[in-house]
Amino acid sequence: MEEQENIMVGLDIGTTKICAIVASIDEQERINILGVGKAQSDGLNRGVVVNIDKTVNAIKDAIAQAELASGIQVQSVNVGIAGDHIRSMRSKGVITINNKDNEITAKDVERLLEDCQRIMLPTDQQILHVIPQEFVVDGQDGISDPVGMSGMRMEAEVHIITGLVSAAKNMYRCVERAGYQVADLILEPLASSYSVLDEEEKEAGVVLVDIGGGTTDLAIFQDNTIRHTAVVAIAGQKVTDDIRLGLSVLDDQAETLKRKHGECYADLIEEDEVITVPGIAGRPPKEITKSILAKIIQARMEEILEIVGIEIKRSGYADAMSAGVVITGGGSLIKNICPLANEILGLDAKVGIPLGITGGLKEEVNSPIYATGVGLVMHALRSGTNKNAELFPSDTKGTNVEEVMQKITDRMKSWFKEL
Repeated sequence: MEEQENIMVGLDIGTTKICAIVASIDEQERINILGVGKAQSDGLNRGVVVNIDKTVNAIKDAIAQAELASGIQVQSVNVGIAGDHIRSMRSKGVITINNKDNEITAKDVERLLEDCQRIMLPTDQQILHVIPQEFVVDGQDGISDPVGMSGMRMEAEVHIITGLVSAAKNMYRCVERAGYQVADLILEPLASSYSVLDEEEKEAGVVLVDIGGGTTDLAIFQDNTIRHTAVVAIAGQKVTDDIRLGLSVLDDQAETLKRKHGECYADLIEEDEVITVPGIAGRPPKEITKSILAKIIQARMEEILEIVGIEIKRSGYADAMSAGVVITGGGSLIKNICPLANEILGLDAKVGIPLGITGGLKEEVNSPIYATGVGLVMHALRSGTNKNAELFPSDTKGTNVEEVMQKITDRMKSWFKEL
């Protein structure tokens, strides 16, 4: 990429905004934010690319801003992938150990994980990765690394994440057309977890909820391992749509009302003030009370949190969330989100902002909306994905889908090993 090996670029391609972050890491592992760029995104719907040209232009705009602020020419980027096509499920597998001394080797573990992947999938879905939860050797459970142990029979329970082949390919195409290479593709809830969760929370048990524009991303950690992931297709844009329809205002006005005056817990409003909204096309202005606005927002936020609650129950770790819930993304900026989450989920809630940044444009990214972008560069800086800048050569117009997807999948597999 650049001459300086320790500089990385994170690209958060979201439904409502595209955010580019340039960051560096020094010898003491201190992270400095060198440049930030943000552009409005119109080319995605619920986290999936639906208009390539619009997305390409927004990527160019965001990266150009980050380049200007940092004085660095960007060549390759670390991209986040989300969308409601991401699925997760559990699977089990079993093999017998038949080598001498019945000693379990790394090859046996690979063979077992391959056995766990024998699941029926639609042809347009692909396994992105298989994350081992625990191994069982001759009936002895709770084993995290069985290599070197003796046994006749080995079982495993794994967490499988799948995604739409075309969605990943379109994301990659957009970055390529904008004139950049993809150094890495990272699942967005995972990226957010790198920047807003600390190790103690991951060990104790925590739910990360990233409420974006088009999707709400969810990741559940326990014992330092990711246990469950989900992407829900209801998020901040739906709240804006509700305000627009409920109050008969324009989309821009609805977004401004949400950001400036929005609250998501009507009972906690201290002063029920009247908000004046300009009329449409010369019509008289409208007067809206804060409590009516809050009731509209609360209904949708309750729905999002209730779906999150269902996902927590589905994960089987509902009783092990000692660190509660961390809410991040643009949706977490709506006032009183924590008391509402506390009531609906029955868990302590806090808003997550990027942690662990020591210098540079630290204040500029001190907001939940940059959680994914900062997480992308944090992961890249710590895992050294810069060496993979040549992973996707720009001249791949003739490459078939299988080859491109295999490269993407191989990259994804490597970052799950670090969890």
